[in-house]
Amino acid sequence: MTSFHWPIRVYYEDTDSGGMVYHANYLRFMERARTEWLRSLGFEQDALRREPGVLFVVHSMDIRFRRPARFNACLNVVSSLLKRRRASLTFDQRIHDENDQAICEATVTVACIDANTELPTALPDALIAEFSHAR
Repeated sequence: MTSFHWPIRVYYEDTDSGGMVYHANYLRFMERARTEWLRSLGFEQDALRREPGVLFVVHSMDIRFRRPARFNACLNVVSSLLKRRRASLTFDQRIHDENDQAICEATVTVACIDANTELPTALPDALIAEFSHAR
């Protein structure tokens, strides 16, 4: 898959008392980018929950903070699919500032689970088919 880019502007509410983005908000930015990536492929998460009855949950994350972002900064979240397994996806996600300097980098694995049982389940065939088109 080619990289998916999602722009984010830092709002006052995203910052801590020192005026820097609070560390947990980078996770929110990455979550939004993965949601928008799915949307760009034609999949809405609420629709996936209804039919075929799947959800995506974060299984693991390895994150590195490189430098702070501050109020009103324009950031770019870049998401690339590193690996697809039967019931999971692993992403490389990077957040850069407007000068393309690294702010935060993470490897994120999301598991596909059955919406009713909350147990791992195979990725939907339609999603797998779309991955092959997006390459």
